[in-house]
Amino acid sequence: MLSPLKPLAGIRIRQAGLTAVLLGAAFVTTLHTANAASHSTIHAIGVENEYADVIKQIGGPYVDVTALLSNPNTDPHTFEASPRVASQLSKAQLIVQNGVGYDDWADKLIKAHATPSQKVINVQHLLKLPDDTWNPHLWYNVKTMPAVADAIAKQLSALMPSEAAVFKANATAFKASLAPWYNAIDSFKKAHPHTAVAVTEPVSDYLLEAMGISIKTPKGLQTAVMNGVDPSPQDVSTQNTLLSQHQVHAFVYNQQVTDSLTSSFLSNAHAHNIPVVSVYETMPVGYHYQSWMLAETNALERAVVNHTSTEQLHAESH
Repeated sequence: MLSPLKPLAGIRIRQAGLTAVLLGAAFVTTLHTANAASHSTIHAIGVENEYADVIKQIGGPYVDVTALLSNPNTDPHTFEASPRVASQLSKAQLIVQNGVGYDDWADKLIKAHATPSQKVINVQHLLKLPDDTWNPHLWYNVKTMPAVADAIAKQLSALMPSEAAVFKANATAFKASLAPWYNAIDSFKKAHPHTAVAVTEPVSDYLLEAMGISIKTPKGLQTAVMNGVDPSPQDVSTQNTLLSQHQVHAFVYNQQVTDSLTSSFLSNAHAHNIPVVSVYETMPVGYHYQSWMLAETNALERAVVNHTSTEQLHAESH
């Protein structure tokens, strides 16, 4: 069990629960907004915008947050740092980066311009993951953001001790707001055992595994697509067979890293009426981290239960 809370029954109820908790977290921050006006703000950077979002939720009006990777329509692996980005990193008081080789360019720039007072949270190191961790998309792991939230609160408190209680309270509220997502995962796992899917690469594999889903796509193909190299013909054949012979309940497609091969898989899924669920490496516009993860989980549920595709996430009202 991911949460001791009783699984909620429907998608709308789960979304309502998330909204209520987010409003509670916002109230904690709002109480201190007037006080924040008289303080200087902490300049923070989330290299990936999902981390920037959590920084903002924990820091509230006491932080000025910039996200470096924030466009869900581009491949984050092709990002090239500019002198402006280097300058932003050098001036930031708090930086949260993913690690595991996903944002090595940021790691190099941070080390080149490090100052004794600068706080850096490397999520890989926070979670004590080895450098050879296969799947770098750590934000899809249910264990990641609670640890990140606590680390952010700790570092913000070191930078602004007078508001340590606020940061701690916001971190507690943030972790509580993950309960609807955890409930959705638990509910799916209980209701739909032995669900099989195909994927293009391991973007959402941590989430799929938490849901009890069996990922049938060869690991070699996932690795090849993730690293931008050609997979073996055998793995390509296996993937096409999974789709053409209806051996999977859904096709999980990375919207941000596409090429002729992944497009051919998508066409195969369409041709054989396999529902498609799009996933993202960068948080789409109109979401907070919690609502994004819940939306992805709900999309997988719709694919399995209703045979409905979600090929693009649209902003929901929260």
